[in-house]
Amino acid sequence: MPKPTQHPSWQALARHRDAIAETPIKHWFEQNPARAEQFSAQACGIYLDFSKHRINHDTMTLLLQLAREQHLEQRVQAMYQGEPINTTEQRQVLHVALRSQCGALPDHMADVCRVNEQMARFVEAVHAGHWRGHTGERISDVVNIGIGGSDLGPMMVTQALTPFHKPGIKAHFVSNVDASDLCETLKGLNPATTLFVVASKTFTTTETLTNARSARDWLLADLKHESAVAKHFVAVSVNVEKVKAFGIAEDNIFPMWDWVGGRYSLWSAIGLPIALACGMEHFNALRAGAADMDNHFASAPLEQNLPVILAMLGIWYVNFWDAQSHAILPYDHYLGAFTKYIQQLDMESNGKNAYLDGGYLEHHTGPVIWGEVGTNGQHSFHQLLHQGTRLVPVDFIVALNSHNPLGDHHAQLFANCLSQSRALMLGKSAAQAAAEFEAMGYSPDQAEQLAHHKVMPGNRPSSTLVLEHLTPQTLGALIALYEHKIFVQSVIWGINAFDQWGVELGKQLCNEIHPVLVNKNTEADFDGSTNTLISIYKHAH
Repeated sequence: MPKPTQHPSWQALARHRDAIAETPIKHWFEQNPARAEQFSAQACGIYLDFSKHRINHDTMTLLLQLAREQHLEQRVQAMYQGEPINTTEQRQVLHVALRSQCGALPDHMADVCRVNEQMARFVEAVHAGHWRGHTGERISDVVNIGIGGSDLGPMMVTQALTPFHKPGIKAHFVSNVDASDLCETLKGLNPATTLFVVASKTFTTTETLTNARSARDWLLADLKHESAVAKHFVAVSVNVEKVKAFGIAEDNIFPMWDWVGGRYSLWSAIGLPIALACGMEHFNALRAGAADMDNHFASAPLEQNLPVILAMLGIWYVNFWDAQSHAILPYDHYLGAFTKYIQQLDMESNGKNAYLDGGYLEHHTGPVIWGEVGTNGQHSFHQLLHQGTRLVPVDFIVALNSHNPLGDHHAQLFANCLSQSRALMLGKSAAQAAAEFEAMGYSPDQAEQLAHHKVMPGNRPSSTLVLEHLTPQTLGALIALYEHKIFVQSVIWGINAFDQWGVELGKQLCNEIHPVLVNKNTEADFDGSTNTLISIYKHAH
């Protein structure tokens, strides 16, 4: 396959970028009253306004031409049909199967349906009080122990769906091997009413097993009997023997499959804490929303395809405007962990430097993903967005309706979201800045001298994604939208979005360093810096 930079459309995009570089976005609005309508699309309860971008019709035509030249539509079908597109691990990529109706993708759906039924039975037993702890008391708290995709997805969704939580069950999440994470979580919990979900595909993840063993010790210090483990621990894993050795009954092991990557796994039994917190009906609605987006992605024309539009806009800024980062700003308190979740999904998927077909890239790939909920970010990093020297494209996410319609709060929230995207586009001229300084009491000469401090260049791009309401279904669609966006970008860049070898190197080196740290008789034999730091640690212990 040709490198993307060799396609005619890539070269045409570079020339086109130079041709429109000095055109303000607001100019296109002035010239075209219908611009907002023409540069918007909607599907699955999500309205996407992408009119505040440095684009015109020629831009989008060229970007979509690039997508076709990279055989995007064929690559999408290859994923949906179960081809092993994760080539470095020779695996299928079928997280979409986890939210399909039983009957689709028959090679896997029997397994998926069986685990769904197992989850439903277990969740119902906990909620109804049929599943009780070792002392016969009802479960009141669920602690998920995992890391990466086994933590971020369930944690983010559980937080986002707070208004849908079932009474009587509180969900907690532990991921960091720093003991403070576990200790602070366990403070105030009652071992007799606490259920642990240990999420580890291989049941060998060091951080997860370290936390799980300490949680097990905490439980047994109070309940005394080894048999208590079977009533207070369940696991999501493929390694049945290791889970059983831990003390978890085989009936309480929820399977996983190697055709689901960790950061795409919240739709599987990894989502068990979501179902325990919100109920299986809401977990199924979450998956149904994602399935709606899957169908849209597979069938909608590229010109109206939400994941494709967002992906190609990202390509436009990373590869033709040298944007090094991308901000995701949800204007919804319940989406407080959404950006962190997308950060892993995007940066672990597309933070790559090797072509699928061999060789190293000569173009940039995934940007740094960052952000915070509005309006908090407006009082911290928005300063850089408006006046900083780097171009940072922004996604604003906001719902039309609030779960907590208190006074004027939501109107103010929505107004702030719109005003930020408008301010990024418009900026502020030197004349406007000088007039503002004069209005503050400065002389005309002083105002002119100071004006540049308030000048904002504007012409800074943003998308706005509007949900009617943040529900399990619309949240599922939103997550799937970003999943597919990231996949599209990997296709354009010619990389594998579904491996993560950069994560593995640190794990390997940790396995070499940890034994040296804990064994006082073992000498460090690494680089000078690492040896010195090990020595400092050993002296402290």
